[in-house]
This record gives sequence, structure tokens and C-alpha cells, in this order.
Amino acid sequence: MKRKSRILGSMLVTTAALAAAGAAQAQDKALKIYGFGAKSGVVGIFGQQSEAAMQAAANIINKAGGVTLGDGSKARLVIEYLDDRCNAEEGINALRRIASQSDSIVAIGPTCSNVAEPVFGILQKKVGDTSDSGIQFPIYTDVAAKGGLASISQWSFRNVPSEANMYKSIFEWVKASRPELKTFWGGVEKDFAHSNATYGVMKKQAAANGLEVKGQSEWLLNDINFSNQVREMKRANAEVVAISAHPFTTCGVLKEMARQNVKPKLMIGLTSSSSMETLQGCGAQAEGLVIPTSFAPVNENAKNAAAAIQAINPKYNMDLHNAAAFENVFTLKDLIEKQKIMGRPDTLQADRQKMRDALAGMTQTNGLLGKVGRTGDREAVKPYLFVQAKSGAWVVAHTPAQ
Repeated sequence: MKRKSRILGSMLVTTAALAAAGAAQAQDKALKIYGFGAKSGVVGIFGQQSEAAMQAAANIINKAGGVTLGDGSKARLVIEYLDDRCNAEEGINALRRIASQSDSIVAIGPTCSNVAEPVFGILQKKVGDTSDSGIQFPIYTDVAAKGGLASISQWSFRNVPSEANMYKSIFEWVKASRPELKTFWGGVEKDFAHSNATYGVMKKQAAANGLEVKGQSEWLLNDINFSNQVREMKRANAEVVAISAHPFTTCGVLKEMARQNVKPKLMIGLTSSSSMETLQGCGAQAEGLVIPTSFAPVNENAKNAAAAIQAINPKYNMDLHNAAAFENVFTLKDLIEKQKIMGRPDTLQADRQKMRDALAGMTQTNGLLGKVGRTGDREAVKPYLFVQAKSGAWVVAHTPAQ
């Protein structure tokens, strides 16, 4: 085997012989991990890439022998991913469908915060509350990043970075490294929960770090014309412009800024736009854009994971979102083995409870950039860095002390 090791402890593949033998043992049983998120629509690429990351992780695990169940037998991991189209009603339906299956012990997802919020809302709020008829099913979110969502239910968990921490850090860095910058203008996808919530964080941190907030421009996720918004931006003539939007509208705004010759001294973007989709859509216009992210291929583990995604489909790339999905599968594999989950229809409810309790008991997990801390309200504390668009690629601009 050319690669002597992979990542995250349990996924290590030491020899080709071990992988082949283990894979053979795992063929007679299967354990399914469900995912759900947006595979279609404007942000459909995020769900597609999360599914690919989950499949890439499962492939590595299965080649190494699969997962050990509570009775000592081996099973291969099987991924099934449902499309909720970033629609709240469809997300709720997807969860209900997953929870009704006799082989579902946990789900990874969803993509969109406007889906995660109502989905978490139909879960049982407090474990053991017999007066609460909410669904008792553990969810381990990989993408939906609006702050504080895991607090909705004790059955909900997230492996997403703290944008409050990341944008606090990036504006402190701007203050320290670019003290000549004095004014700020914001742009926001007003109808997208993540974009809107994170813009509030950006605006607060800009002001807290001495920037004069001169105003903001607003648009919708499906908008294609940004001329009026950029005219507002041009009149403000702010030195720092923050765009809290996903790749499609980020590129629309950046192209319109170029057309109207709007050239701020610094541009800051939304975490979700630190992706190849942005560079493929408007690499020239994004030049210099700085974004905090919890993933970049800066070490061997991260590079190997990115290569595993490409092996699924060359059109997919690893970013902070599907990196979390990749990590989640390995975390779940470890918890299944530690909790001796059986994976049988007759142990279904007990297995779900074991999985929930195991997720709740985590204090630290392994991530592609390093150790991931856990908070008491079931959120992650992920390592992060700042990347900048340069010559059609994301390069590391700064790694803050954490």
C-alpha cells in the first residue's frame, strides 16, 4: 500500500492484506448511516459534496475491515443520503422518514440552517421527558452553521466551527495588521438564515474593532442582479467590505463590483464561500478575498481526505462543510464500537439511546486540522485559519493562536 497511514486513529490502514481480510469479514453484514441535506437547488453542491465525503470515509473504513458491532461481528458501513432541497418542510419529512427505518441509529446533516432549526425543533427537547412526544433520534450536523442551534434539543449535535469565534478573530487580526483601515460596509443574503446570522456577527465585530459601520446592502439567495446594491456600496466608499453570502451570489456581487469599479482595500467573505465553487465562478474577481475556515489541505491528513473525495468524483472538492461530514463518519464508527451498538431491528431504540449518550459524552474528537473540542451545549470548538484567494487558489493568509 502506497499510503502507510490515513487519519483519525480508527481509520488507519496499515497493510493491504489487513484491509482485504477485514473487508471480506464485513461483507455479510451492513450498518447504514443516513445523511440528509441539499443535493439540489442553489446550494445543492454542498449536499452533494457531503454525501461524497461520507461515502469516501465509509470506503476507507470498509477497506480496513468495517465496523465492529456489539456482538463482535464485523459490518460494512453503507451510506444513504436524502435530498431536502434546503427546504424546511422537506427536511422534516426526510428526518421522519429516516427515523421510521428499522436500520437507522443516527443521521448526519442537514445542509441549511433554516432546515436544521425546525428539524431540531421536532426532536425531544430534553432526554427522558415523558411528557415530550418529540422524536428521539440523534442528529450529528456537518454543515448548518447558524449559531446556537444544537441547544434546541438534547438529541442534536454539531461539528461546525464557531463563527462567533472566527469572525471575532479575523476582525482583531485586521485591526492589528491593517490599522489604517477605518470604514466598513456589509452585504448580506437576507433570506438565508446562516448568511443573515453571520452578518450580524461580522457587523458587531467590525464595530468592536474600531471600524465605522457605514451601512449594508441586502439581496436574496436566488437574486441574479446586484447593480443597486453595489451602487449603495460604491457611494459608501468603505475601505473594508464584508460579503455574507454563499458562492452563487458572492460571485454575482463580486462581478458587479468589478463592473462598477468598486475596489475596497480589503474584502472579507462568509465561511461557506471558502470553496472551489467561488474560485471556479469568479476567481479573478475574488482575488484578495479573505475568509476564515476550519478546513484547508495544510497537512497530510487533510490532503489525503481531499484526495479521497476526488476519488469519489473529480468534480467534488473538500471544504469546511464536507470535511465535517468526513470527520463525523469516523467519529460515529468509533462510538459504535465503544458503545457496543448491535445494529439490529430489535435493538434499535437502545442503539439510538446509546449513540445519543455517546455523542453527549464526547469532550474531544479528532479533526483533519487537529483536535476538536466539545462544549456543554453539544457544539464543536474547531481549529481554524484564514485563507485568501490568490491566483485562482485558496492560500493560508494567517493561522491565529487558539
